[in-house]
Amino acid sequence: MEIKRDKYLKDLVDRMDNGMIKVVTGMRRSGKSYLVFRIFKQYLLDGGVSESHIISIELDQRKNRMYRDPDVILDHIESLIEDRDKYYILLDEVQMLGEFEEVLNSLLHIENLDIYVTGSNSKFLSKDVITEFRGRGDEVHVYPLTFKEFMQVYDGDAYHGWADYVMYGGLPLTVTMKTEEQKIRYLTTLFEETYMKDIIERHKITKVQELNDLINVLASGVGSLSNPTKIQATFKSVIQSDISLNTIRQYIGYLQDAFIIKEAVRYDVKGRKYIGTPLKYYFEDVGLRNARLGFRQTEETHLMENVIYNELCARGFQVDVGVVQKRIMTQDGRCERVPLEIDFIANMGSRRYYIQSAFAIPDKEKEEQEKASLLGVRDSFKKIVIVKDVIKIKRDENGITTMSLYDFLLKENSLEL
Repeated sequence: MEIKRDKYLKDLVDRMDNGMIKVVTGMRRSGKSYLVFRIFKQYLLDGGVSESHIISIELDQRKNRMYRDPDVILDHIESLIEDRDKYYILLDEVQMLGEFEEVLNSLLHIENLDIYVTGSNSKFLSKDVITEFRGRGDEVHVYPLTFKEFMQVYDGDAYHGWADYVMYGGLPLTVTMKTEEQKIRYLTTLFEETYMKDIIERHKITKVQELNDLINVLASGVGSLSNPTKIQATFKSVIQSDISLNTIRQYIGYLQDAFIIKEAVRYDVKGRKYIGTPLKYYFEDVGLRNARLGFRQTEETHLMENVIYNELCARGFQVDVGVVQKRIMTQDGRCERVPLEIDFIANMGSRRYYIQSAFAIPDKEKEEQEKASLLGVRDSFKKIVIVKDVIKIKRDENGITTMSLYDFLLKENSLEL
């Protein structure tokens, strides 16, 4: 059972022979190694590259432990270069290689090498690698499976698939598991024994309970406006903790570095400027978020919003939360400005989309409520409402498109429909 990851394969193909180190990043178990060592390697072979010109070393395997020595691996790679044709270097779990920065810098100086590396954030941060190579590192970020990728191998229809996906997420191994018990145990153990241990060990965290409490607060508040100050207030009032604001900011940064959460900053559409706080936090995999809360808080409205956010990020968009001001008359005759929220503003180069996530629109009042913020945007970029209901794609007299969640997630170029 092979899951195609065509977008990421294209990302790697587009970067071939660009003179930079391709750093494949992503959360643990998101499929980085599979992408490089199975999908990309097979692409090279199918394209006529001989096996002898693909030098792949999985550094986490015991049989390859000798190559964790920087001098040994350099000698080994140089001994395999027998001509001036292009050689492709694939290194997995590069953080296990001693002095890996110097090794990769040395390899960069060999003209006929094209280098691809993956690594786990337990030992080094991908942003550190990118910084270390000062413009010579090129990042490809791998997300957990999108719903469309998930459905490639799901045994069932899209509606049952959605129920499974929104509960257990898109980490590739979960798709292969047959029972709910297996999935729950896998995700729960993975969060505790891998992600948490990585963060605690890397950053030498002693306030482990505070970190756990913070993750629970963020998981419970997916899609809600928040900031470190509001979180600190929650700690004081609900948990009776005196955790400092600086510690909360640090811990949120650690969770972002481990690709567990991402933040969406608010953007003032009319003022064309970013608003510092509050902002929103989303989990990069909803299954891990649900596992963190013991699968007890699985409100589909919030999870649908999280999935839409992840889908936009996986498609390569920069995603913000939008704010527009609407003038209203108060009962005493005064004119007031009221901020209205647009769930997402998705930007990529010259392209922009305003997107509202609406689980259901049962009546005209709800429809007007969901479209109010979109109507406050006066530019010509496309405005879309995504609903859970199965409907035909339609456009109203104001140019606002309403489409089904399934069309958005499963159809090619759905934002252009």
